[in-house]
Amino acid sequence: MEFVPAPAVHRVLCADCGTPIVPNSANLCVACLRNTVDITEGIPKQSSVSFCRNCERFLSPPQAWTLVQPESQELLAICLKKLKGLNKVRLTDAHFIWTEPHSKRLRVSLTIQKEVLTNTVLEQVFEVEYLVQHGQCPDCARLAAKNTWKALVQVRQKVSHKRTFLFLEQLILKHSAQKETISVKEVRDGLDFFYSQRSHAIKMVEFLAGGVPTRSKGSEQLLSTDTHSGTANYKFTYSVEIAPICKDDLVCIPPKQAKQLSNISPLTICTRVGNSLQLTDPATLQSVEVTAAVYWRAPFASLANVTDLVEFTVLDIEPSGPTRGKWVLADAQTHGGDDEDMLMDYEGSAYANQIFHTRTHLGAILQPGDAVMGYHLTNANYNSDDFAAVSADRVPDIVLVKKAYPNRRKKNRTREWKLRSMAKEEGEEGETGAGRGVVGRMGGRDQKKVEEDYELFLRELEEDPELRGAVNLYKAKDVRMRDAAAAAAQDGARAGKKKGGQYGMEVDDSAQRSQAEGHAEETEGEEDEGDFPDVKLNELLEDFDEMTLGDDAEQQQS
Repeated sequence: MEFVPAPAVHRVLCADCGTPIVPNSANLCVACLRNTVDITEGIPKQSSVSFCRNCERFLSPPQAWTLVQPESQELLAICLKKLKGLNKVRLTDAHFIWTEPHSKRLRVSLTIQKEVLTNTVLEQVFEVEYLVQHGQCPDCARLAAKNTWKALVQVRQKVSHKRTFLFLEQLILKHSAQKETISVKEVRDGLDFFYSQRSHAIKMVEFLAGGVPTRSKGSEQLLSTDTHSGTANYKFTYSVEIAPICKDDLVCIPPKQAKQLSNISPLTICTRVGNSLQLTDPATLQSVEVTAAVYWRAPFASLANVTDLVEFTVLDIEPSGPTRGKWVLADAQTHGGDDEDMLMDYEGSAYANQIFHTRTHLGAILQPGDAVMGYHLTNANYNSDDFAAVSADRVPDIVLVKKAYPNRRKKNRTREWKLRSMAKEEGEEGETGAGRGVVGRMGGRDQKKVEEDYELFLRELEEDPELRGAVNLYKAKDVRMRDAAAAAAQDGARAGKKKGGQYGMEVDDSAQRSQAEGHAEETEGEEDEGDFPDVKLNELLEDFDEMTLGDDAEQQQS
């Protein structure tokens, strides 16, 4: 095979340094060409980005504030937008250079290309340093200042308790409907939500209408106007009223309206509250859905609420056949319901031995010997014309509502789950430190009443799986500590003496024995009420916001 030599490469000397190079249009080597032409000219080597320390968002030009992660592609895009002159070159690569988190500096390495002479493309790598300037975004500025809102949503419910607003607070937190809220303030019979834009307030009104039966009304107030440009500045207020009927309330429907609602019995129980009311007749299992539009056309109030419930004991119960969902119609015999403080001395002996016969919808839930909560209509005196119009033969002596668990409630067990609450605004007038989230701030309210409402709300969550499905439950912080303490107590009861933890003192045998006896009594109580609706572990969520390095260290030690 004949050897064919490669064509000779002609080289010339660089016009500046004399280095042999391949001929080009400039007759210059790469080093001399870079010294002669700077393709980074016009691109600043230092710049700044705005960062809000309150909401931890960066300013994305021109006016948008964006929540981004450090050294992310979104943050890199914000940094590149701050540079002028990039449109004149070709950007081939860009990445962050690591810096100390507390240095308030961002370093970005850029690789650009540009044609400097005919058919001559030069590539250069350079570094741009950004100074992180701390400031306040417009939303945080309005939050820091007072009375800068543009829209207000006034939510009211004319009832004596706050359980509805406790439920609304959890519903808002689950769907993250509080993100656009500037602040929340508690007032008489309700809450006030403040917003910086009208659209955010309208969104909240629509959200409330989808969760509870409401009616709303809007108004506007003119603050200023510009006659030259024809623009005006308004403040908008939306009044939202919630129907004053809650779950397990005793309701007497007006006779005329009861005939229109499938001819249901006027005396009913509210079994579910959503965007409509579900009223059920416990004597026939007939139920009807009352929408918000139908209710507010002819509103009516409840006769009694859960604070008027009386405890009865089931002596006998016999299902009568009809069923509807989880409700089973049954004939029940109950005993009790006497309130010694309200009855006279000569009446106490007669009512103490009285047995009540009634028809209930709890045939699938109650068993002989169970405790049940109900309304004692024999001793009640209601100031209602609709209730007075009901014939006496259609009014039962008692109305059973739900099963009670007195033995478990007496133990005052610490719950293994908790709820979140919307954060309070610092420096707000009338703020009370022991309040439950947004409910209980107003100093004029009885704090004991707030705690009672909160405890009743927690009990409703425990006893109603459907209600638990509408909110988020989180694991309590000290659940594992209590489990470890219980296990240590059991081991100590067997071994006699046990050190309490890594640095614990030796505990005497008698103390361990008393703990074991208390645990045994608690176990017996659980056997007595085995159908207590405990919250399962798979229903609980991890509270990631409170997870810290200290918690991780404790878990590793355990």
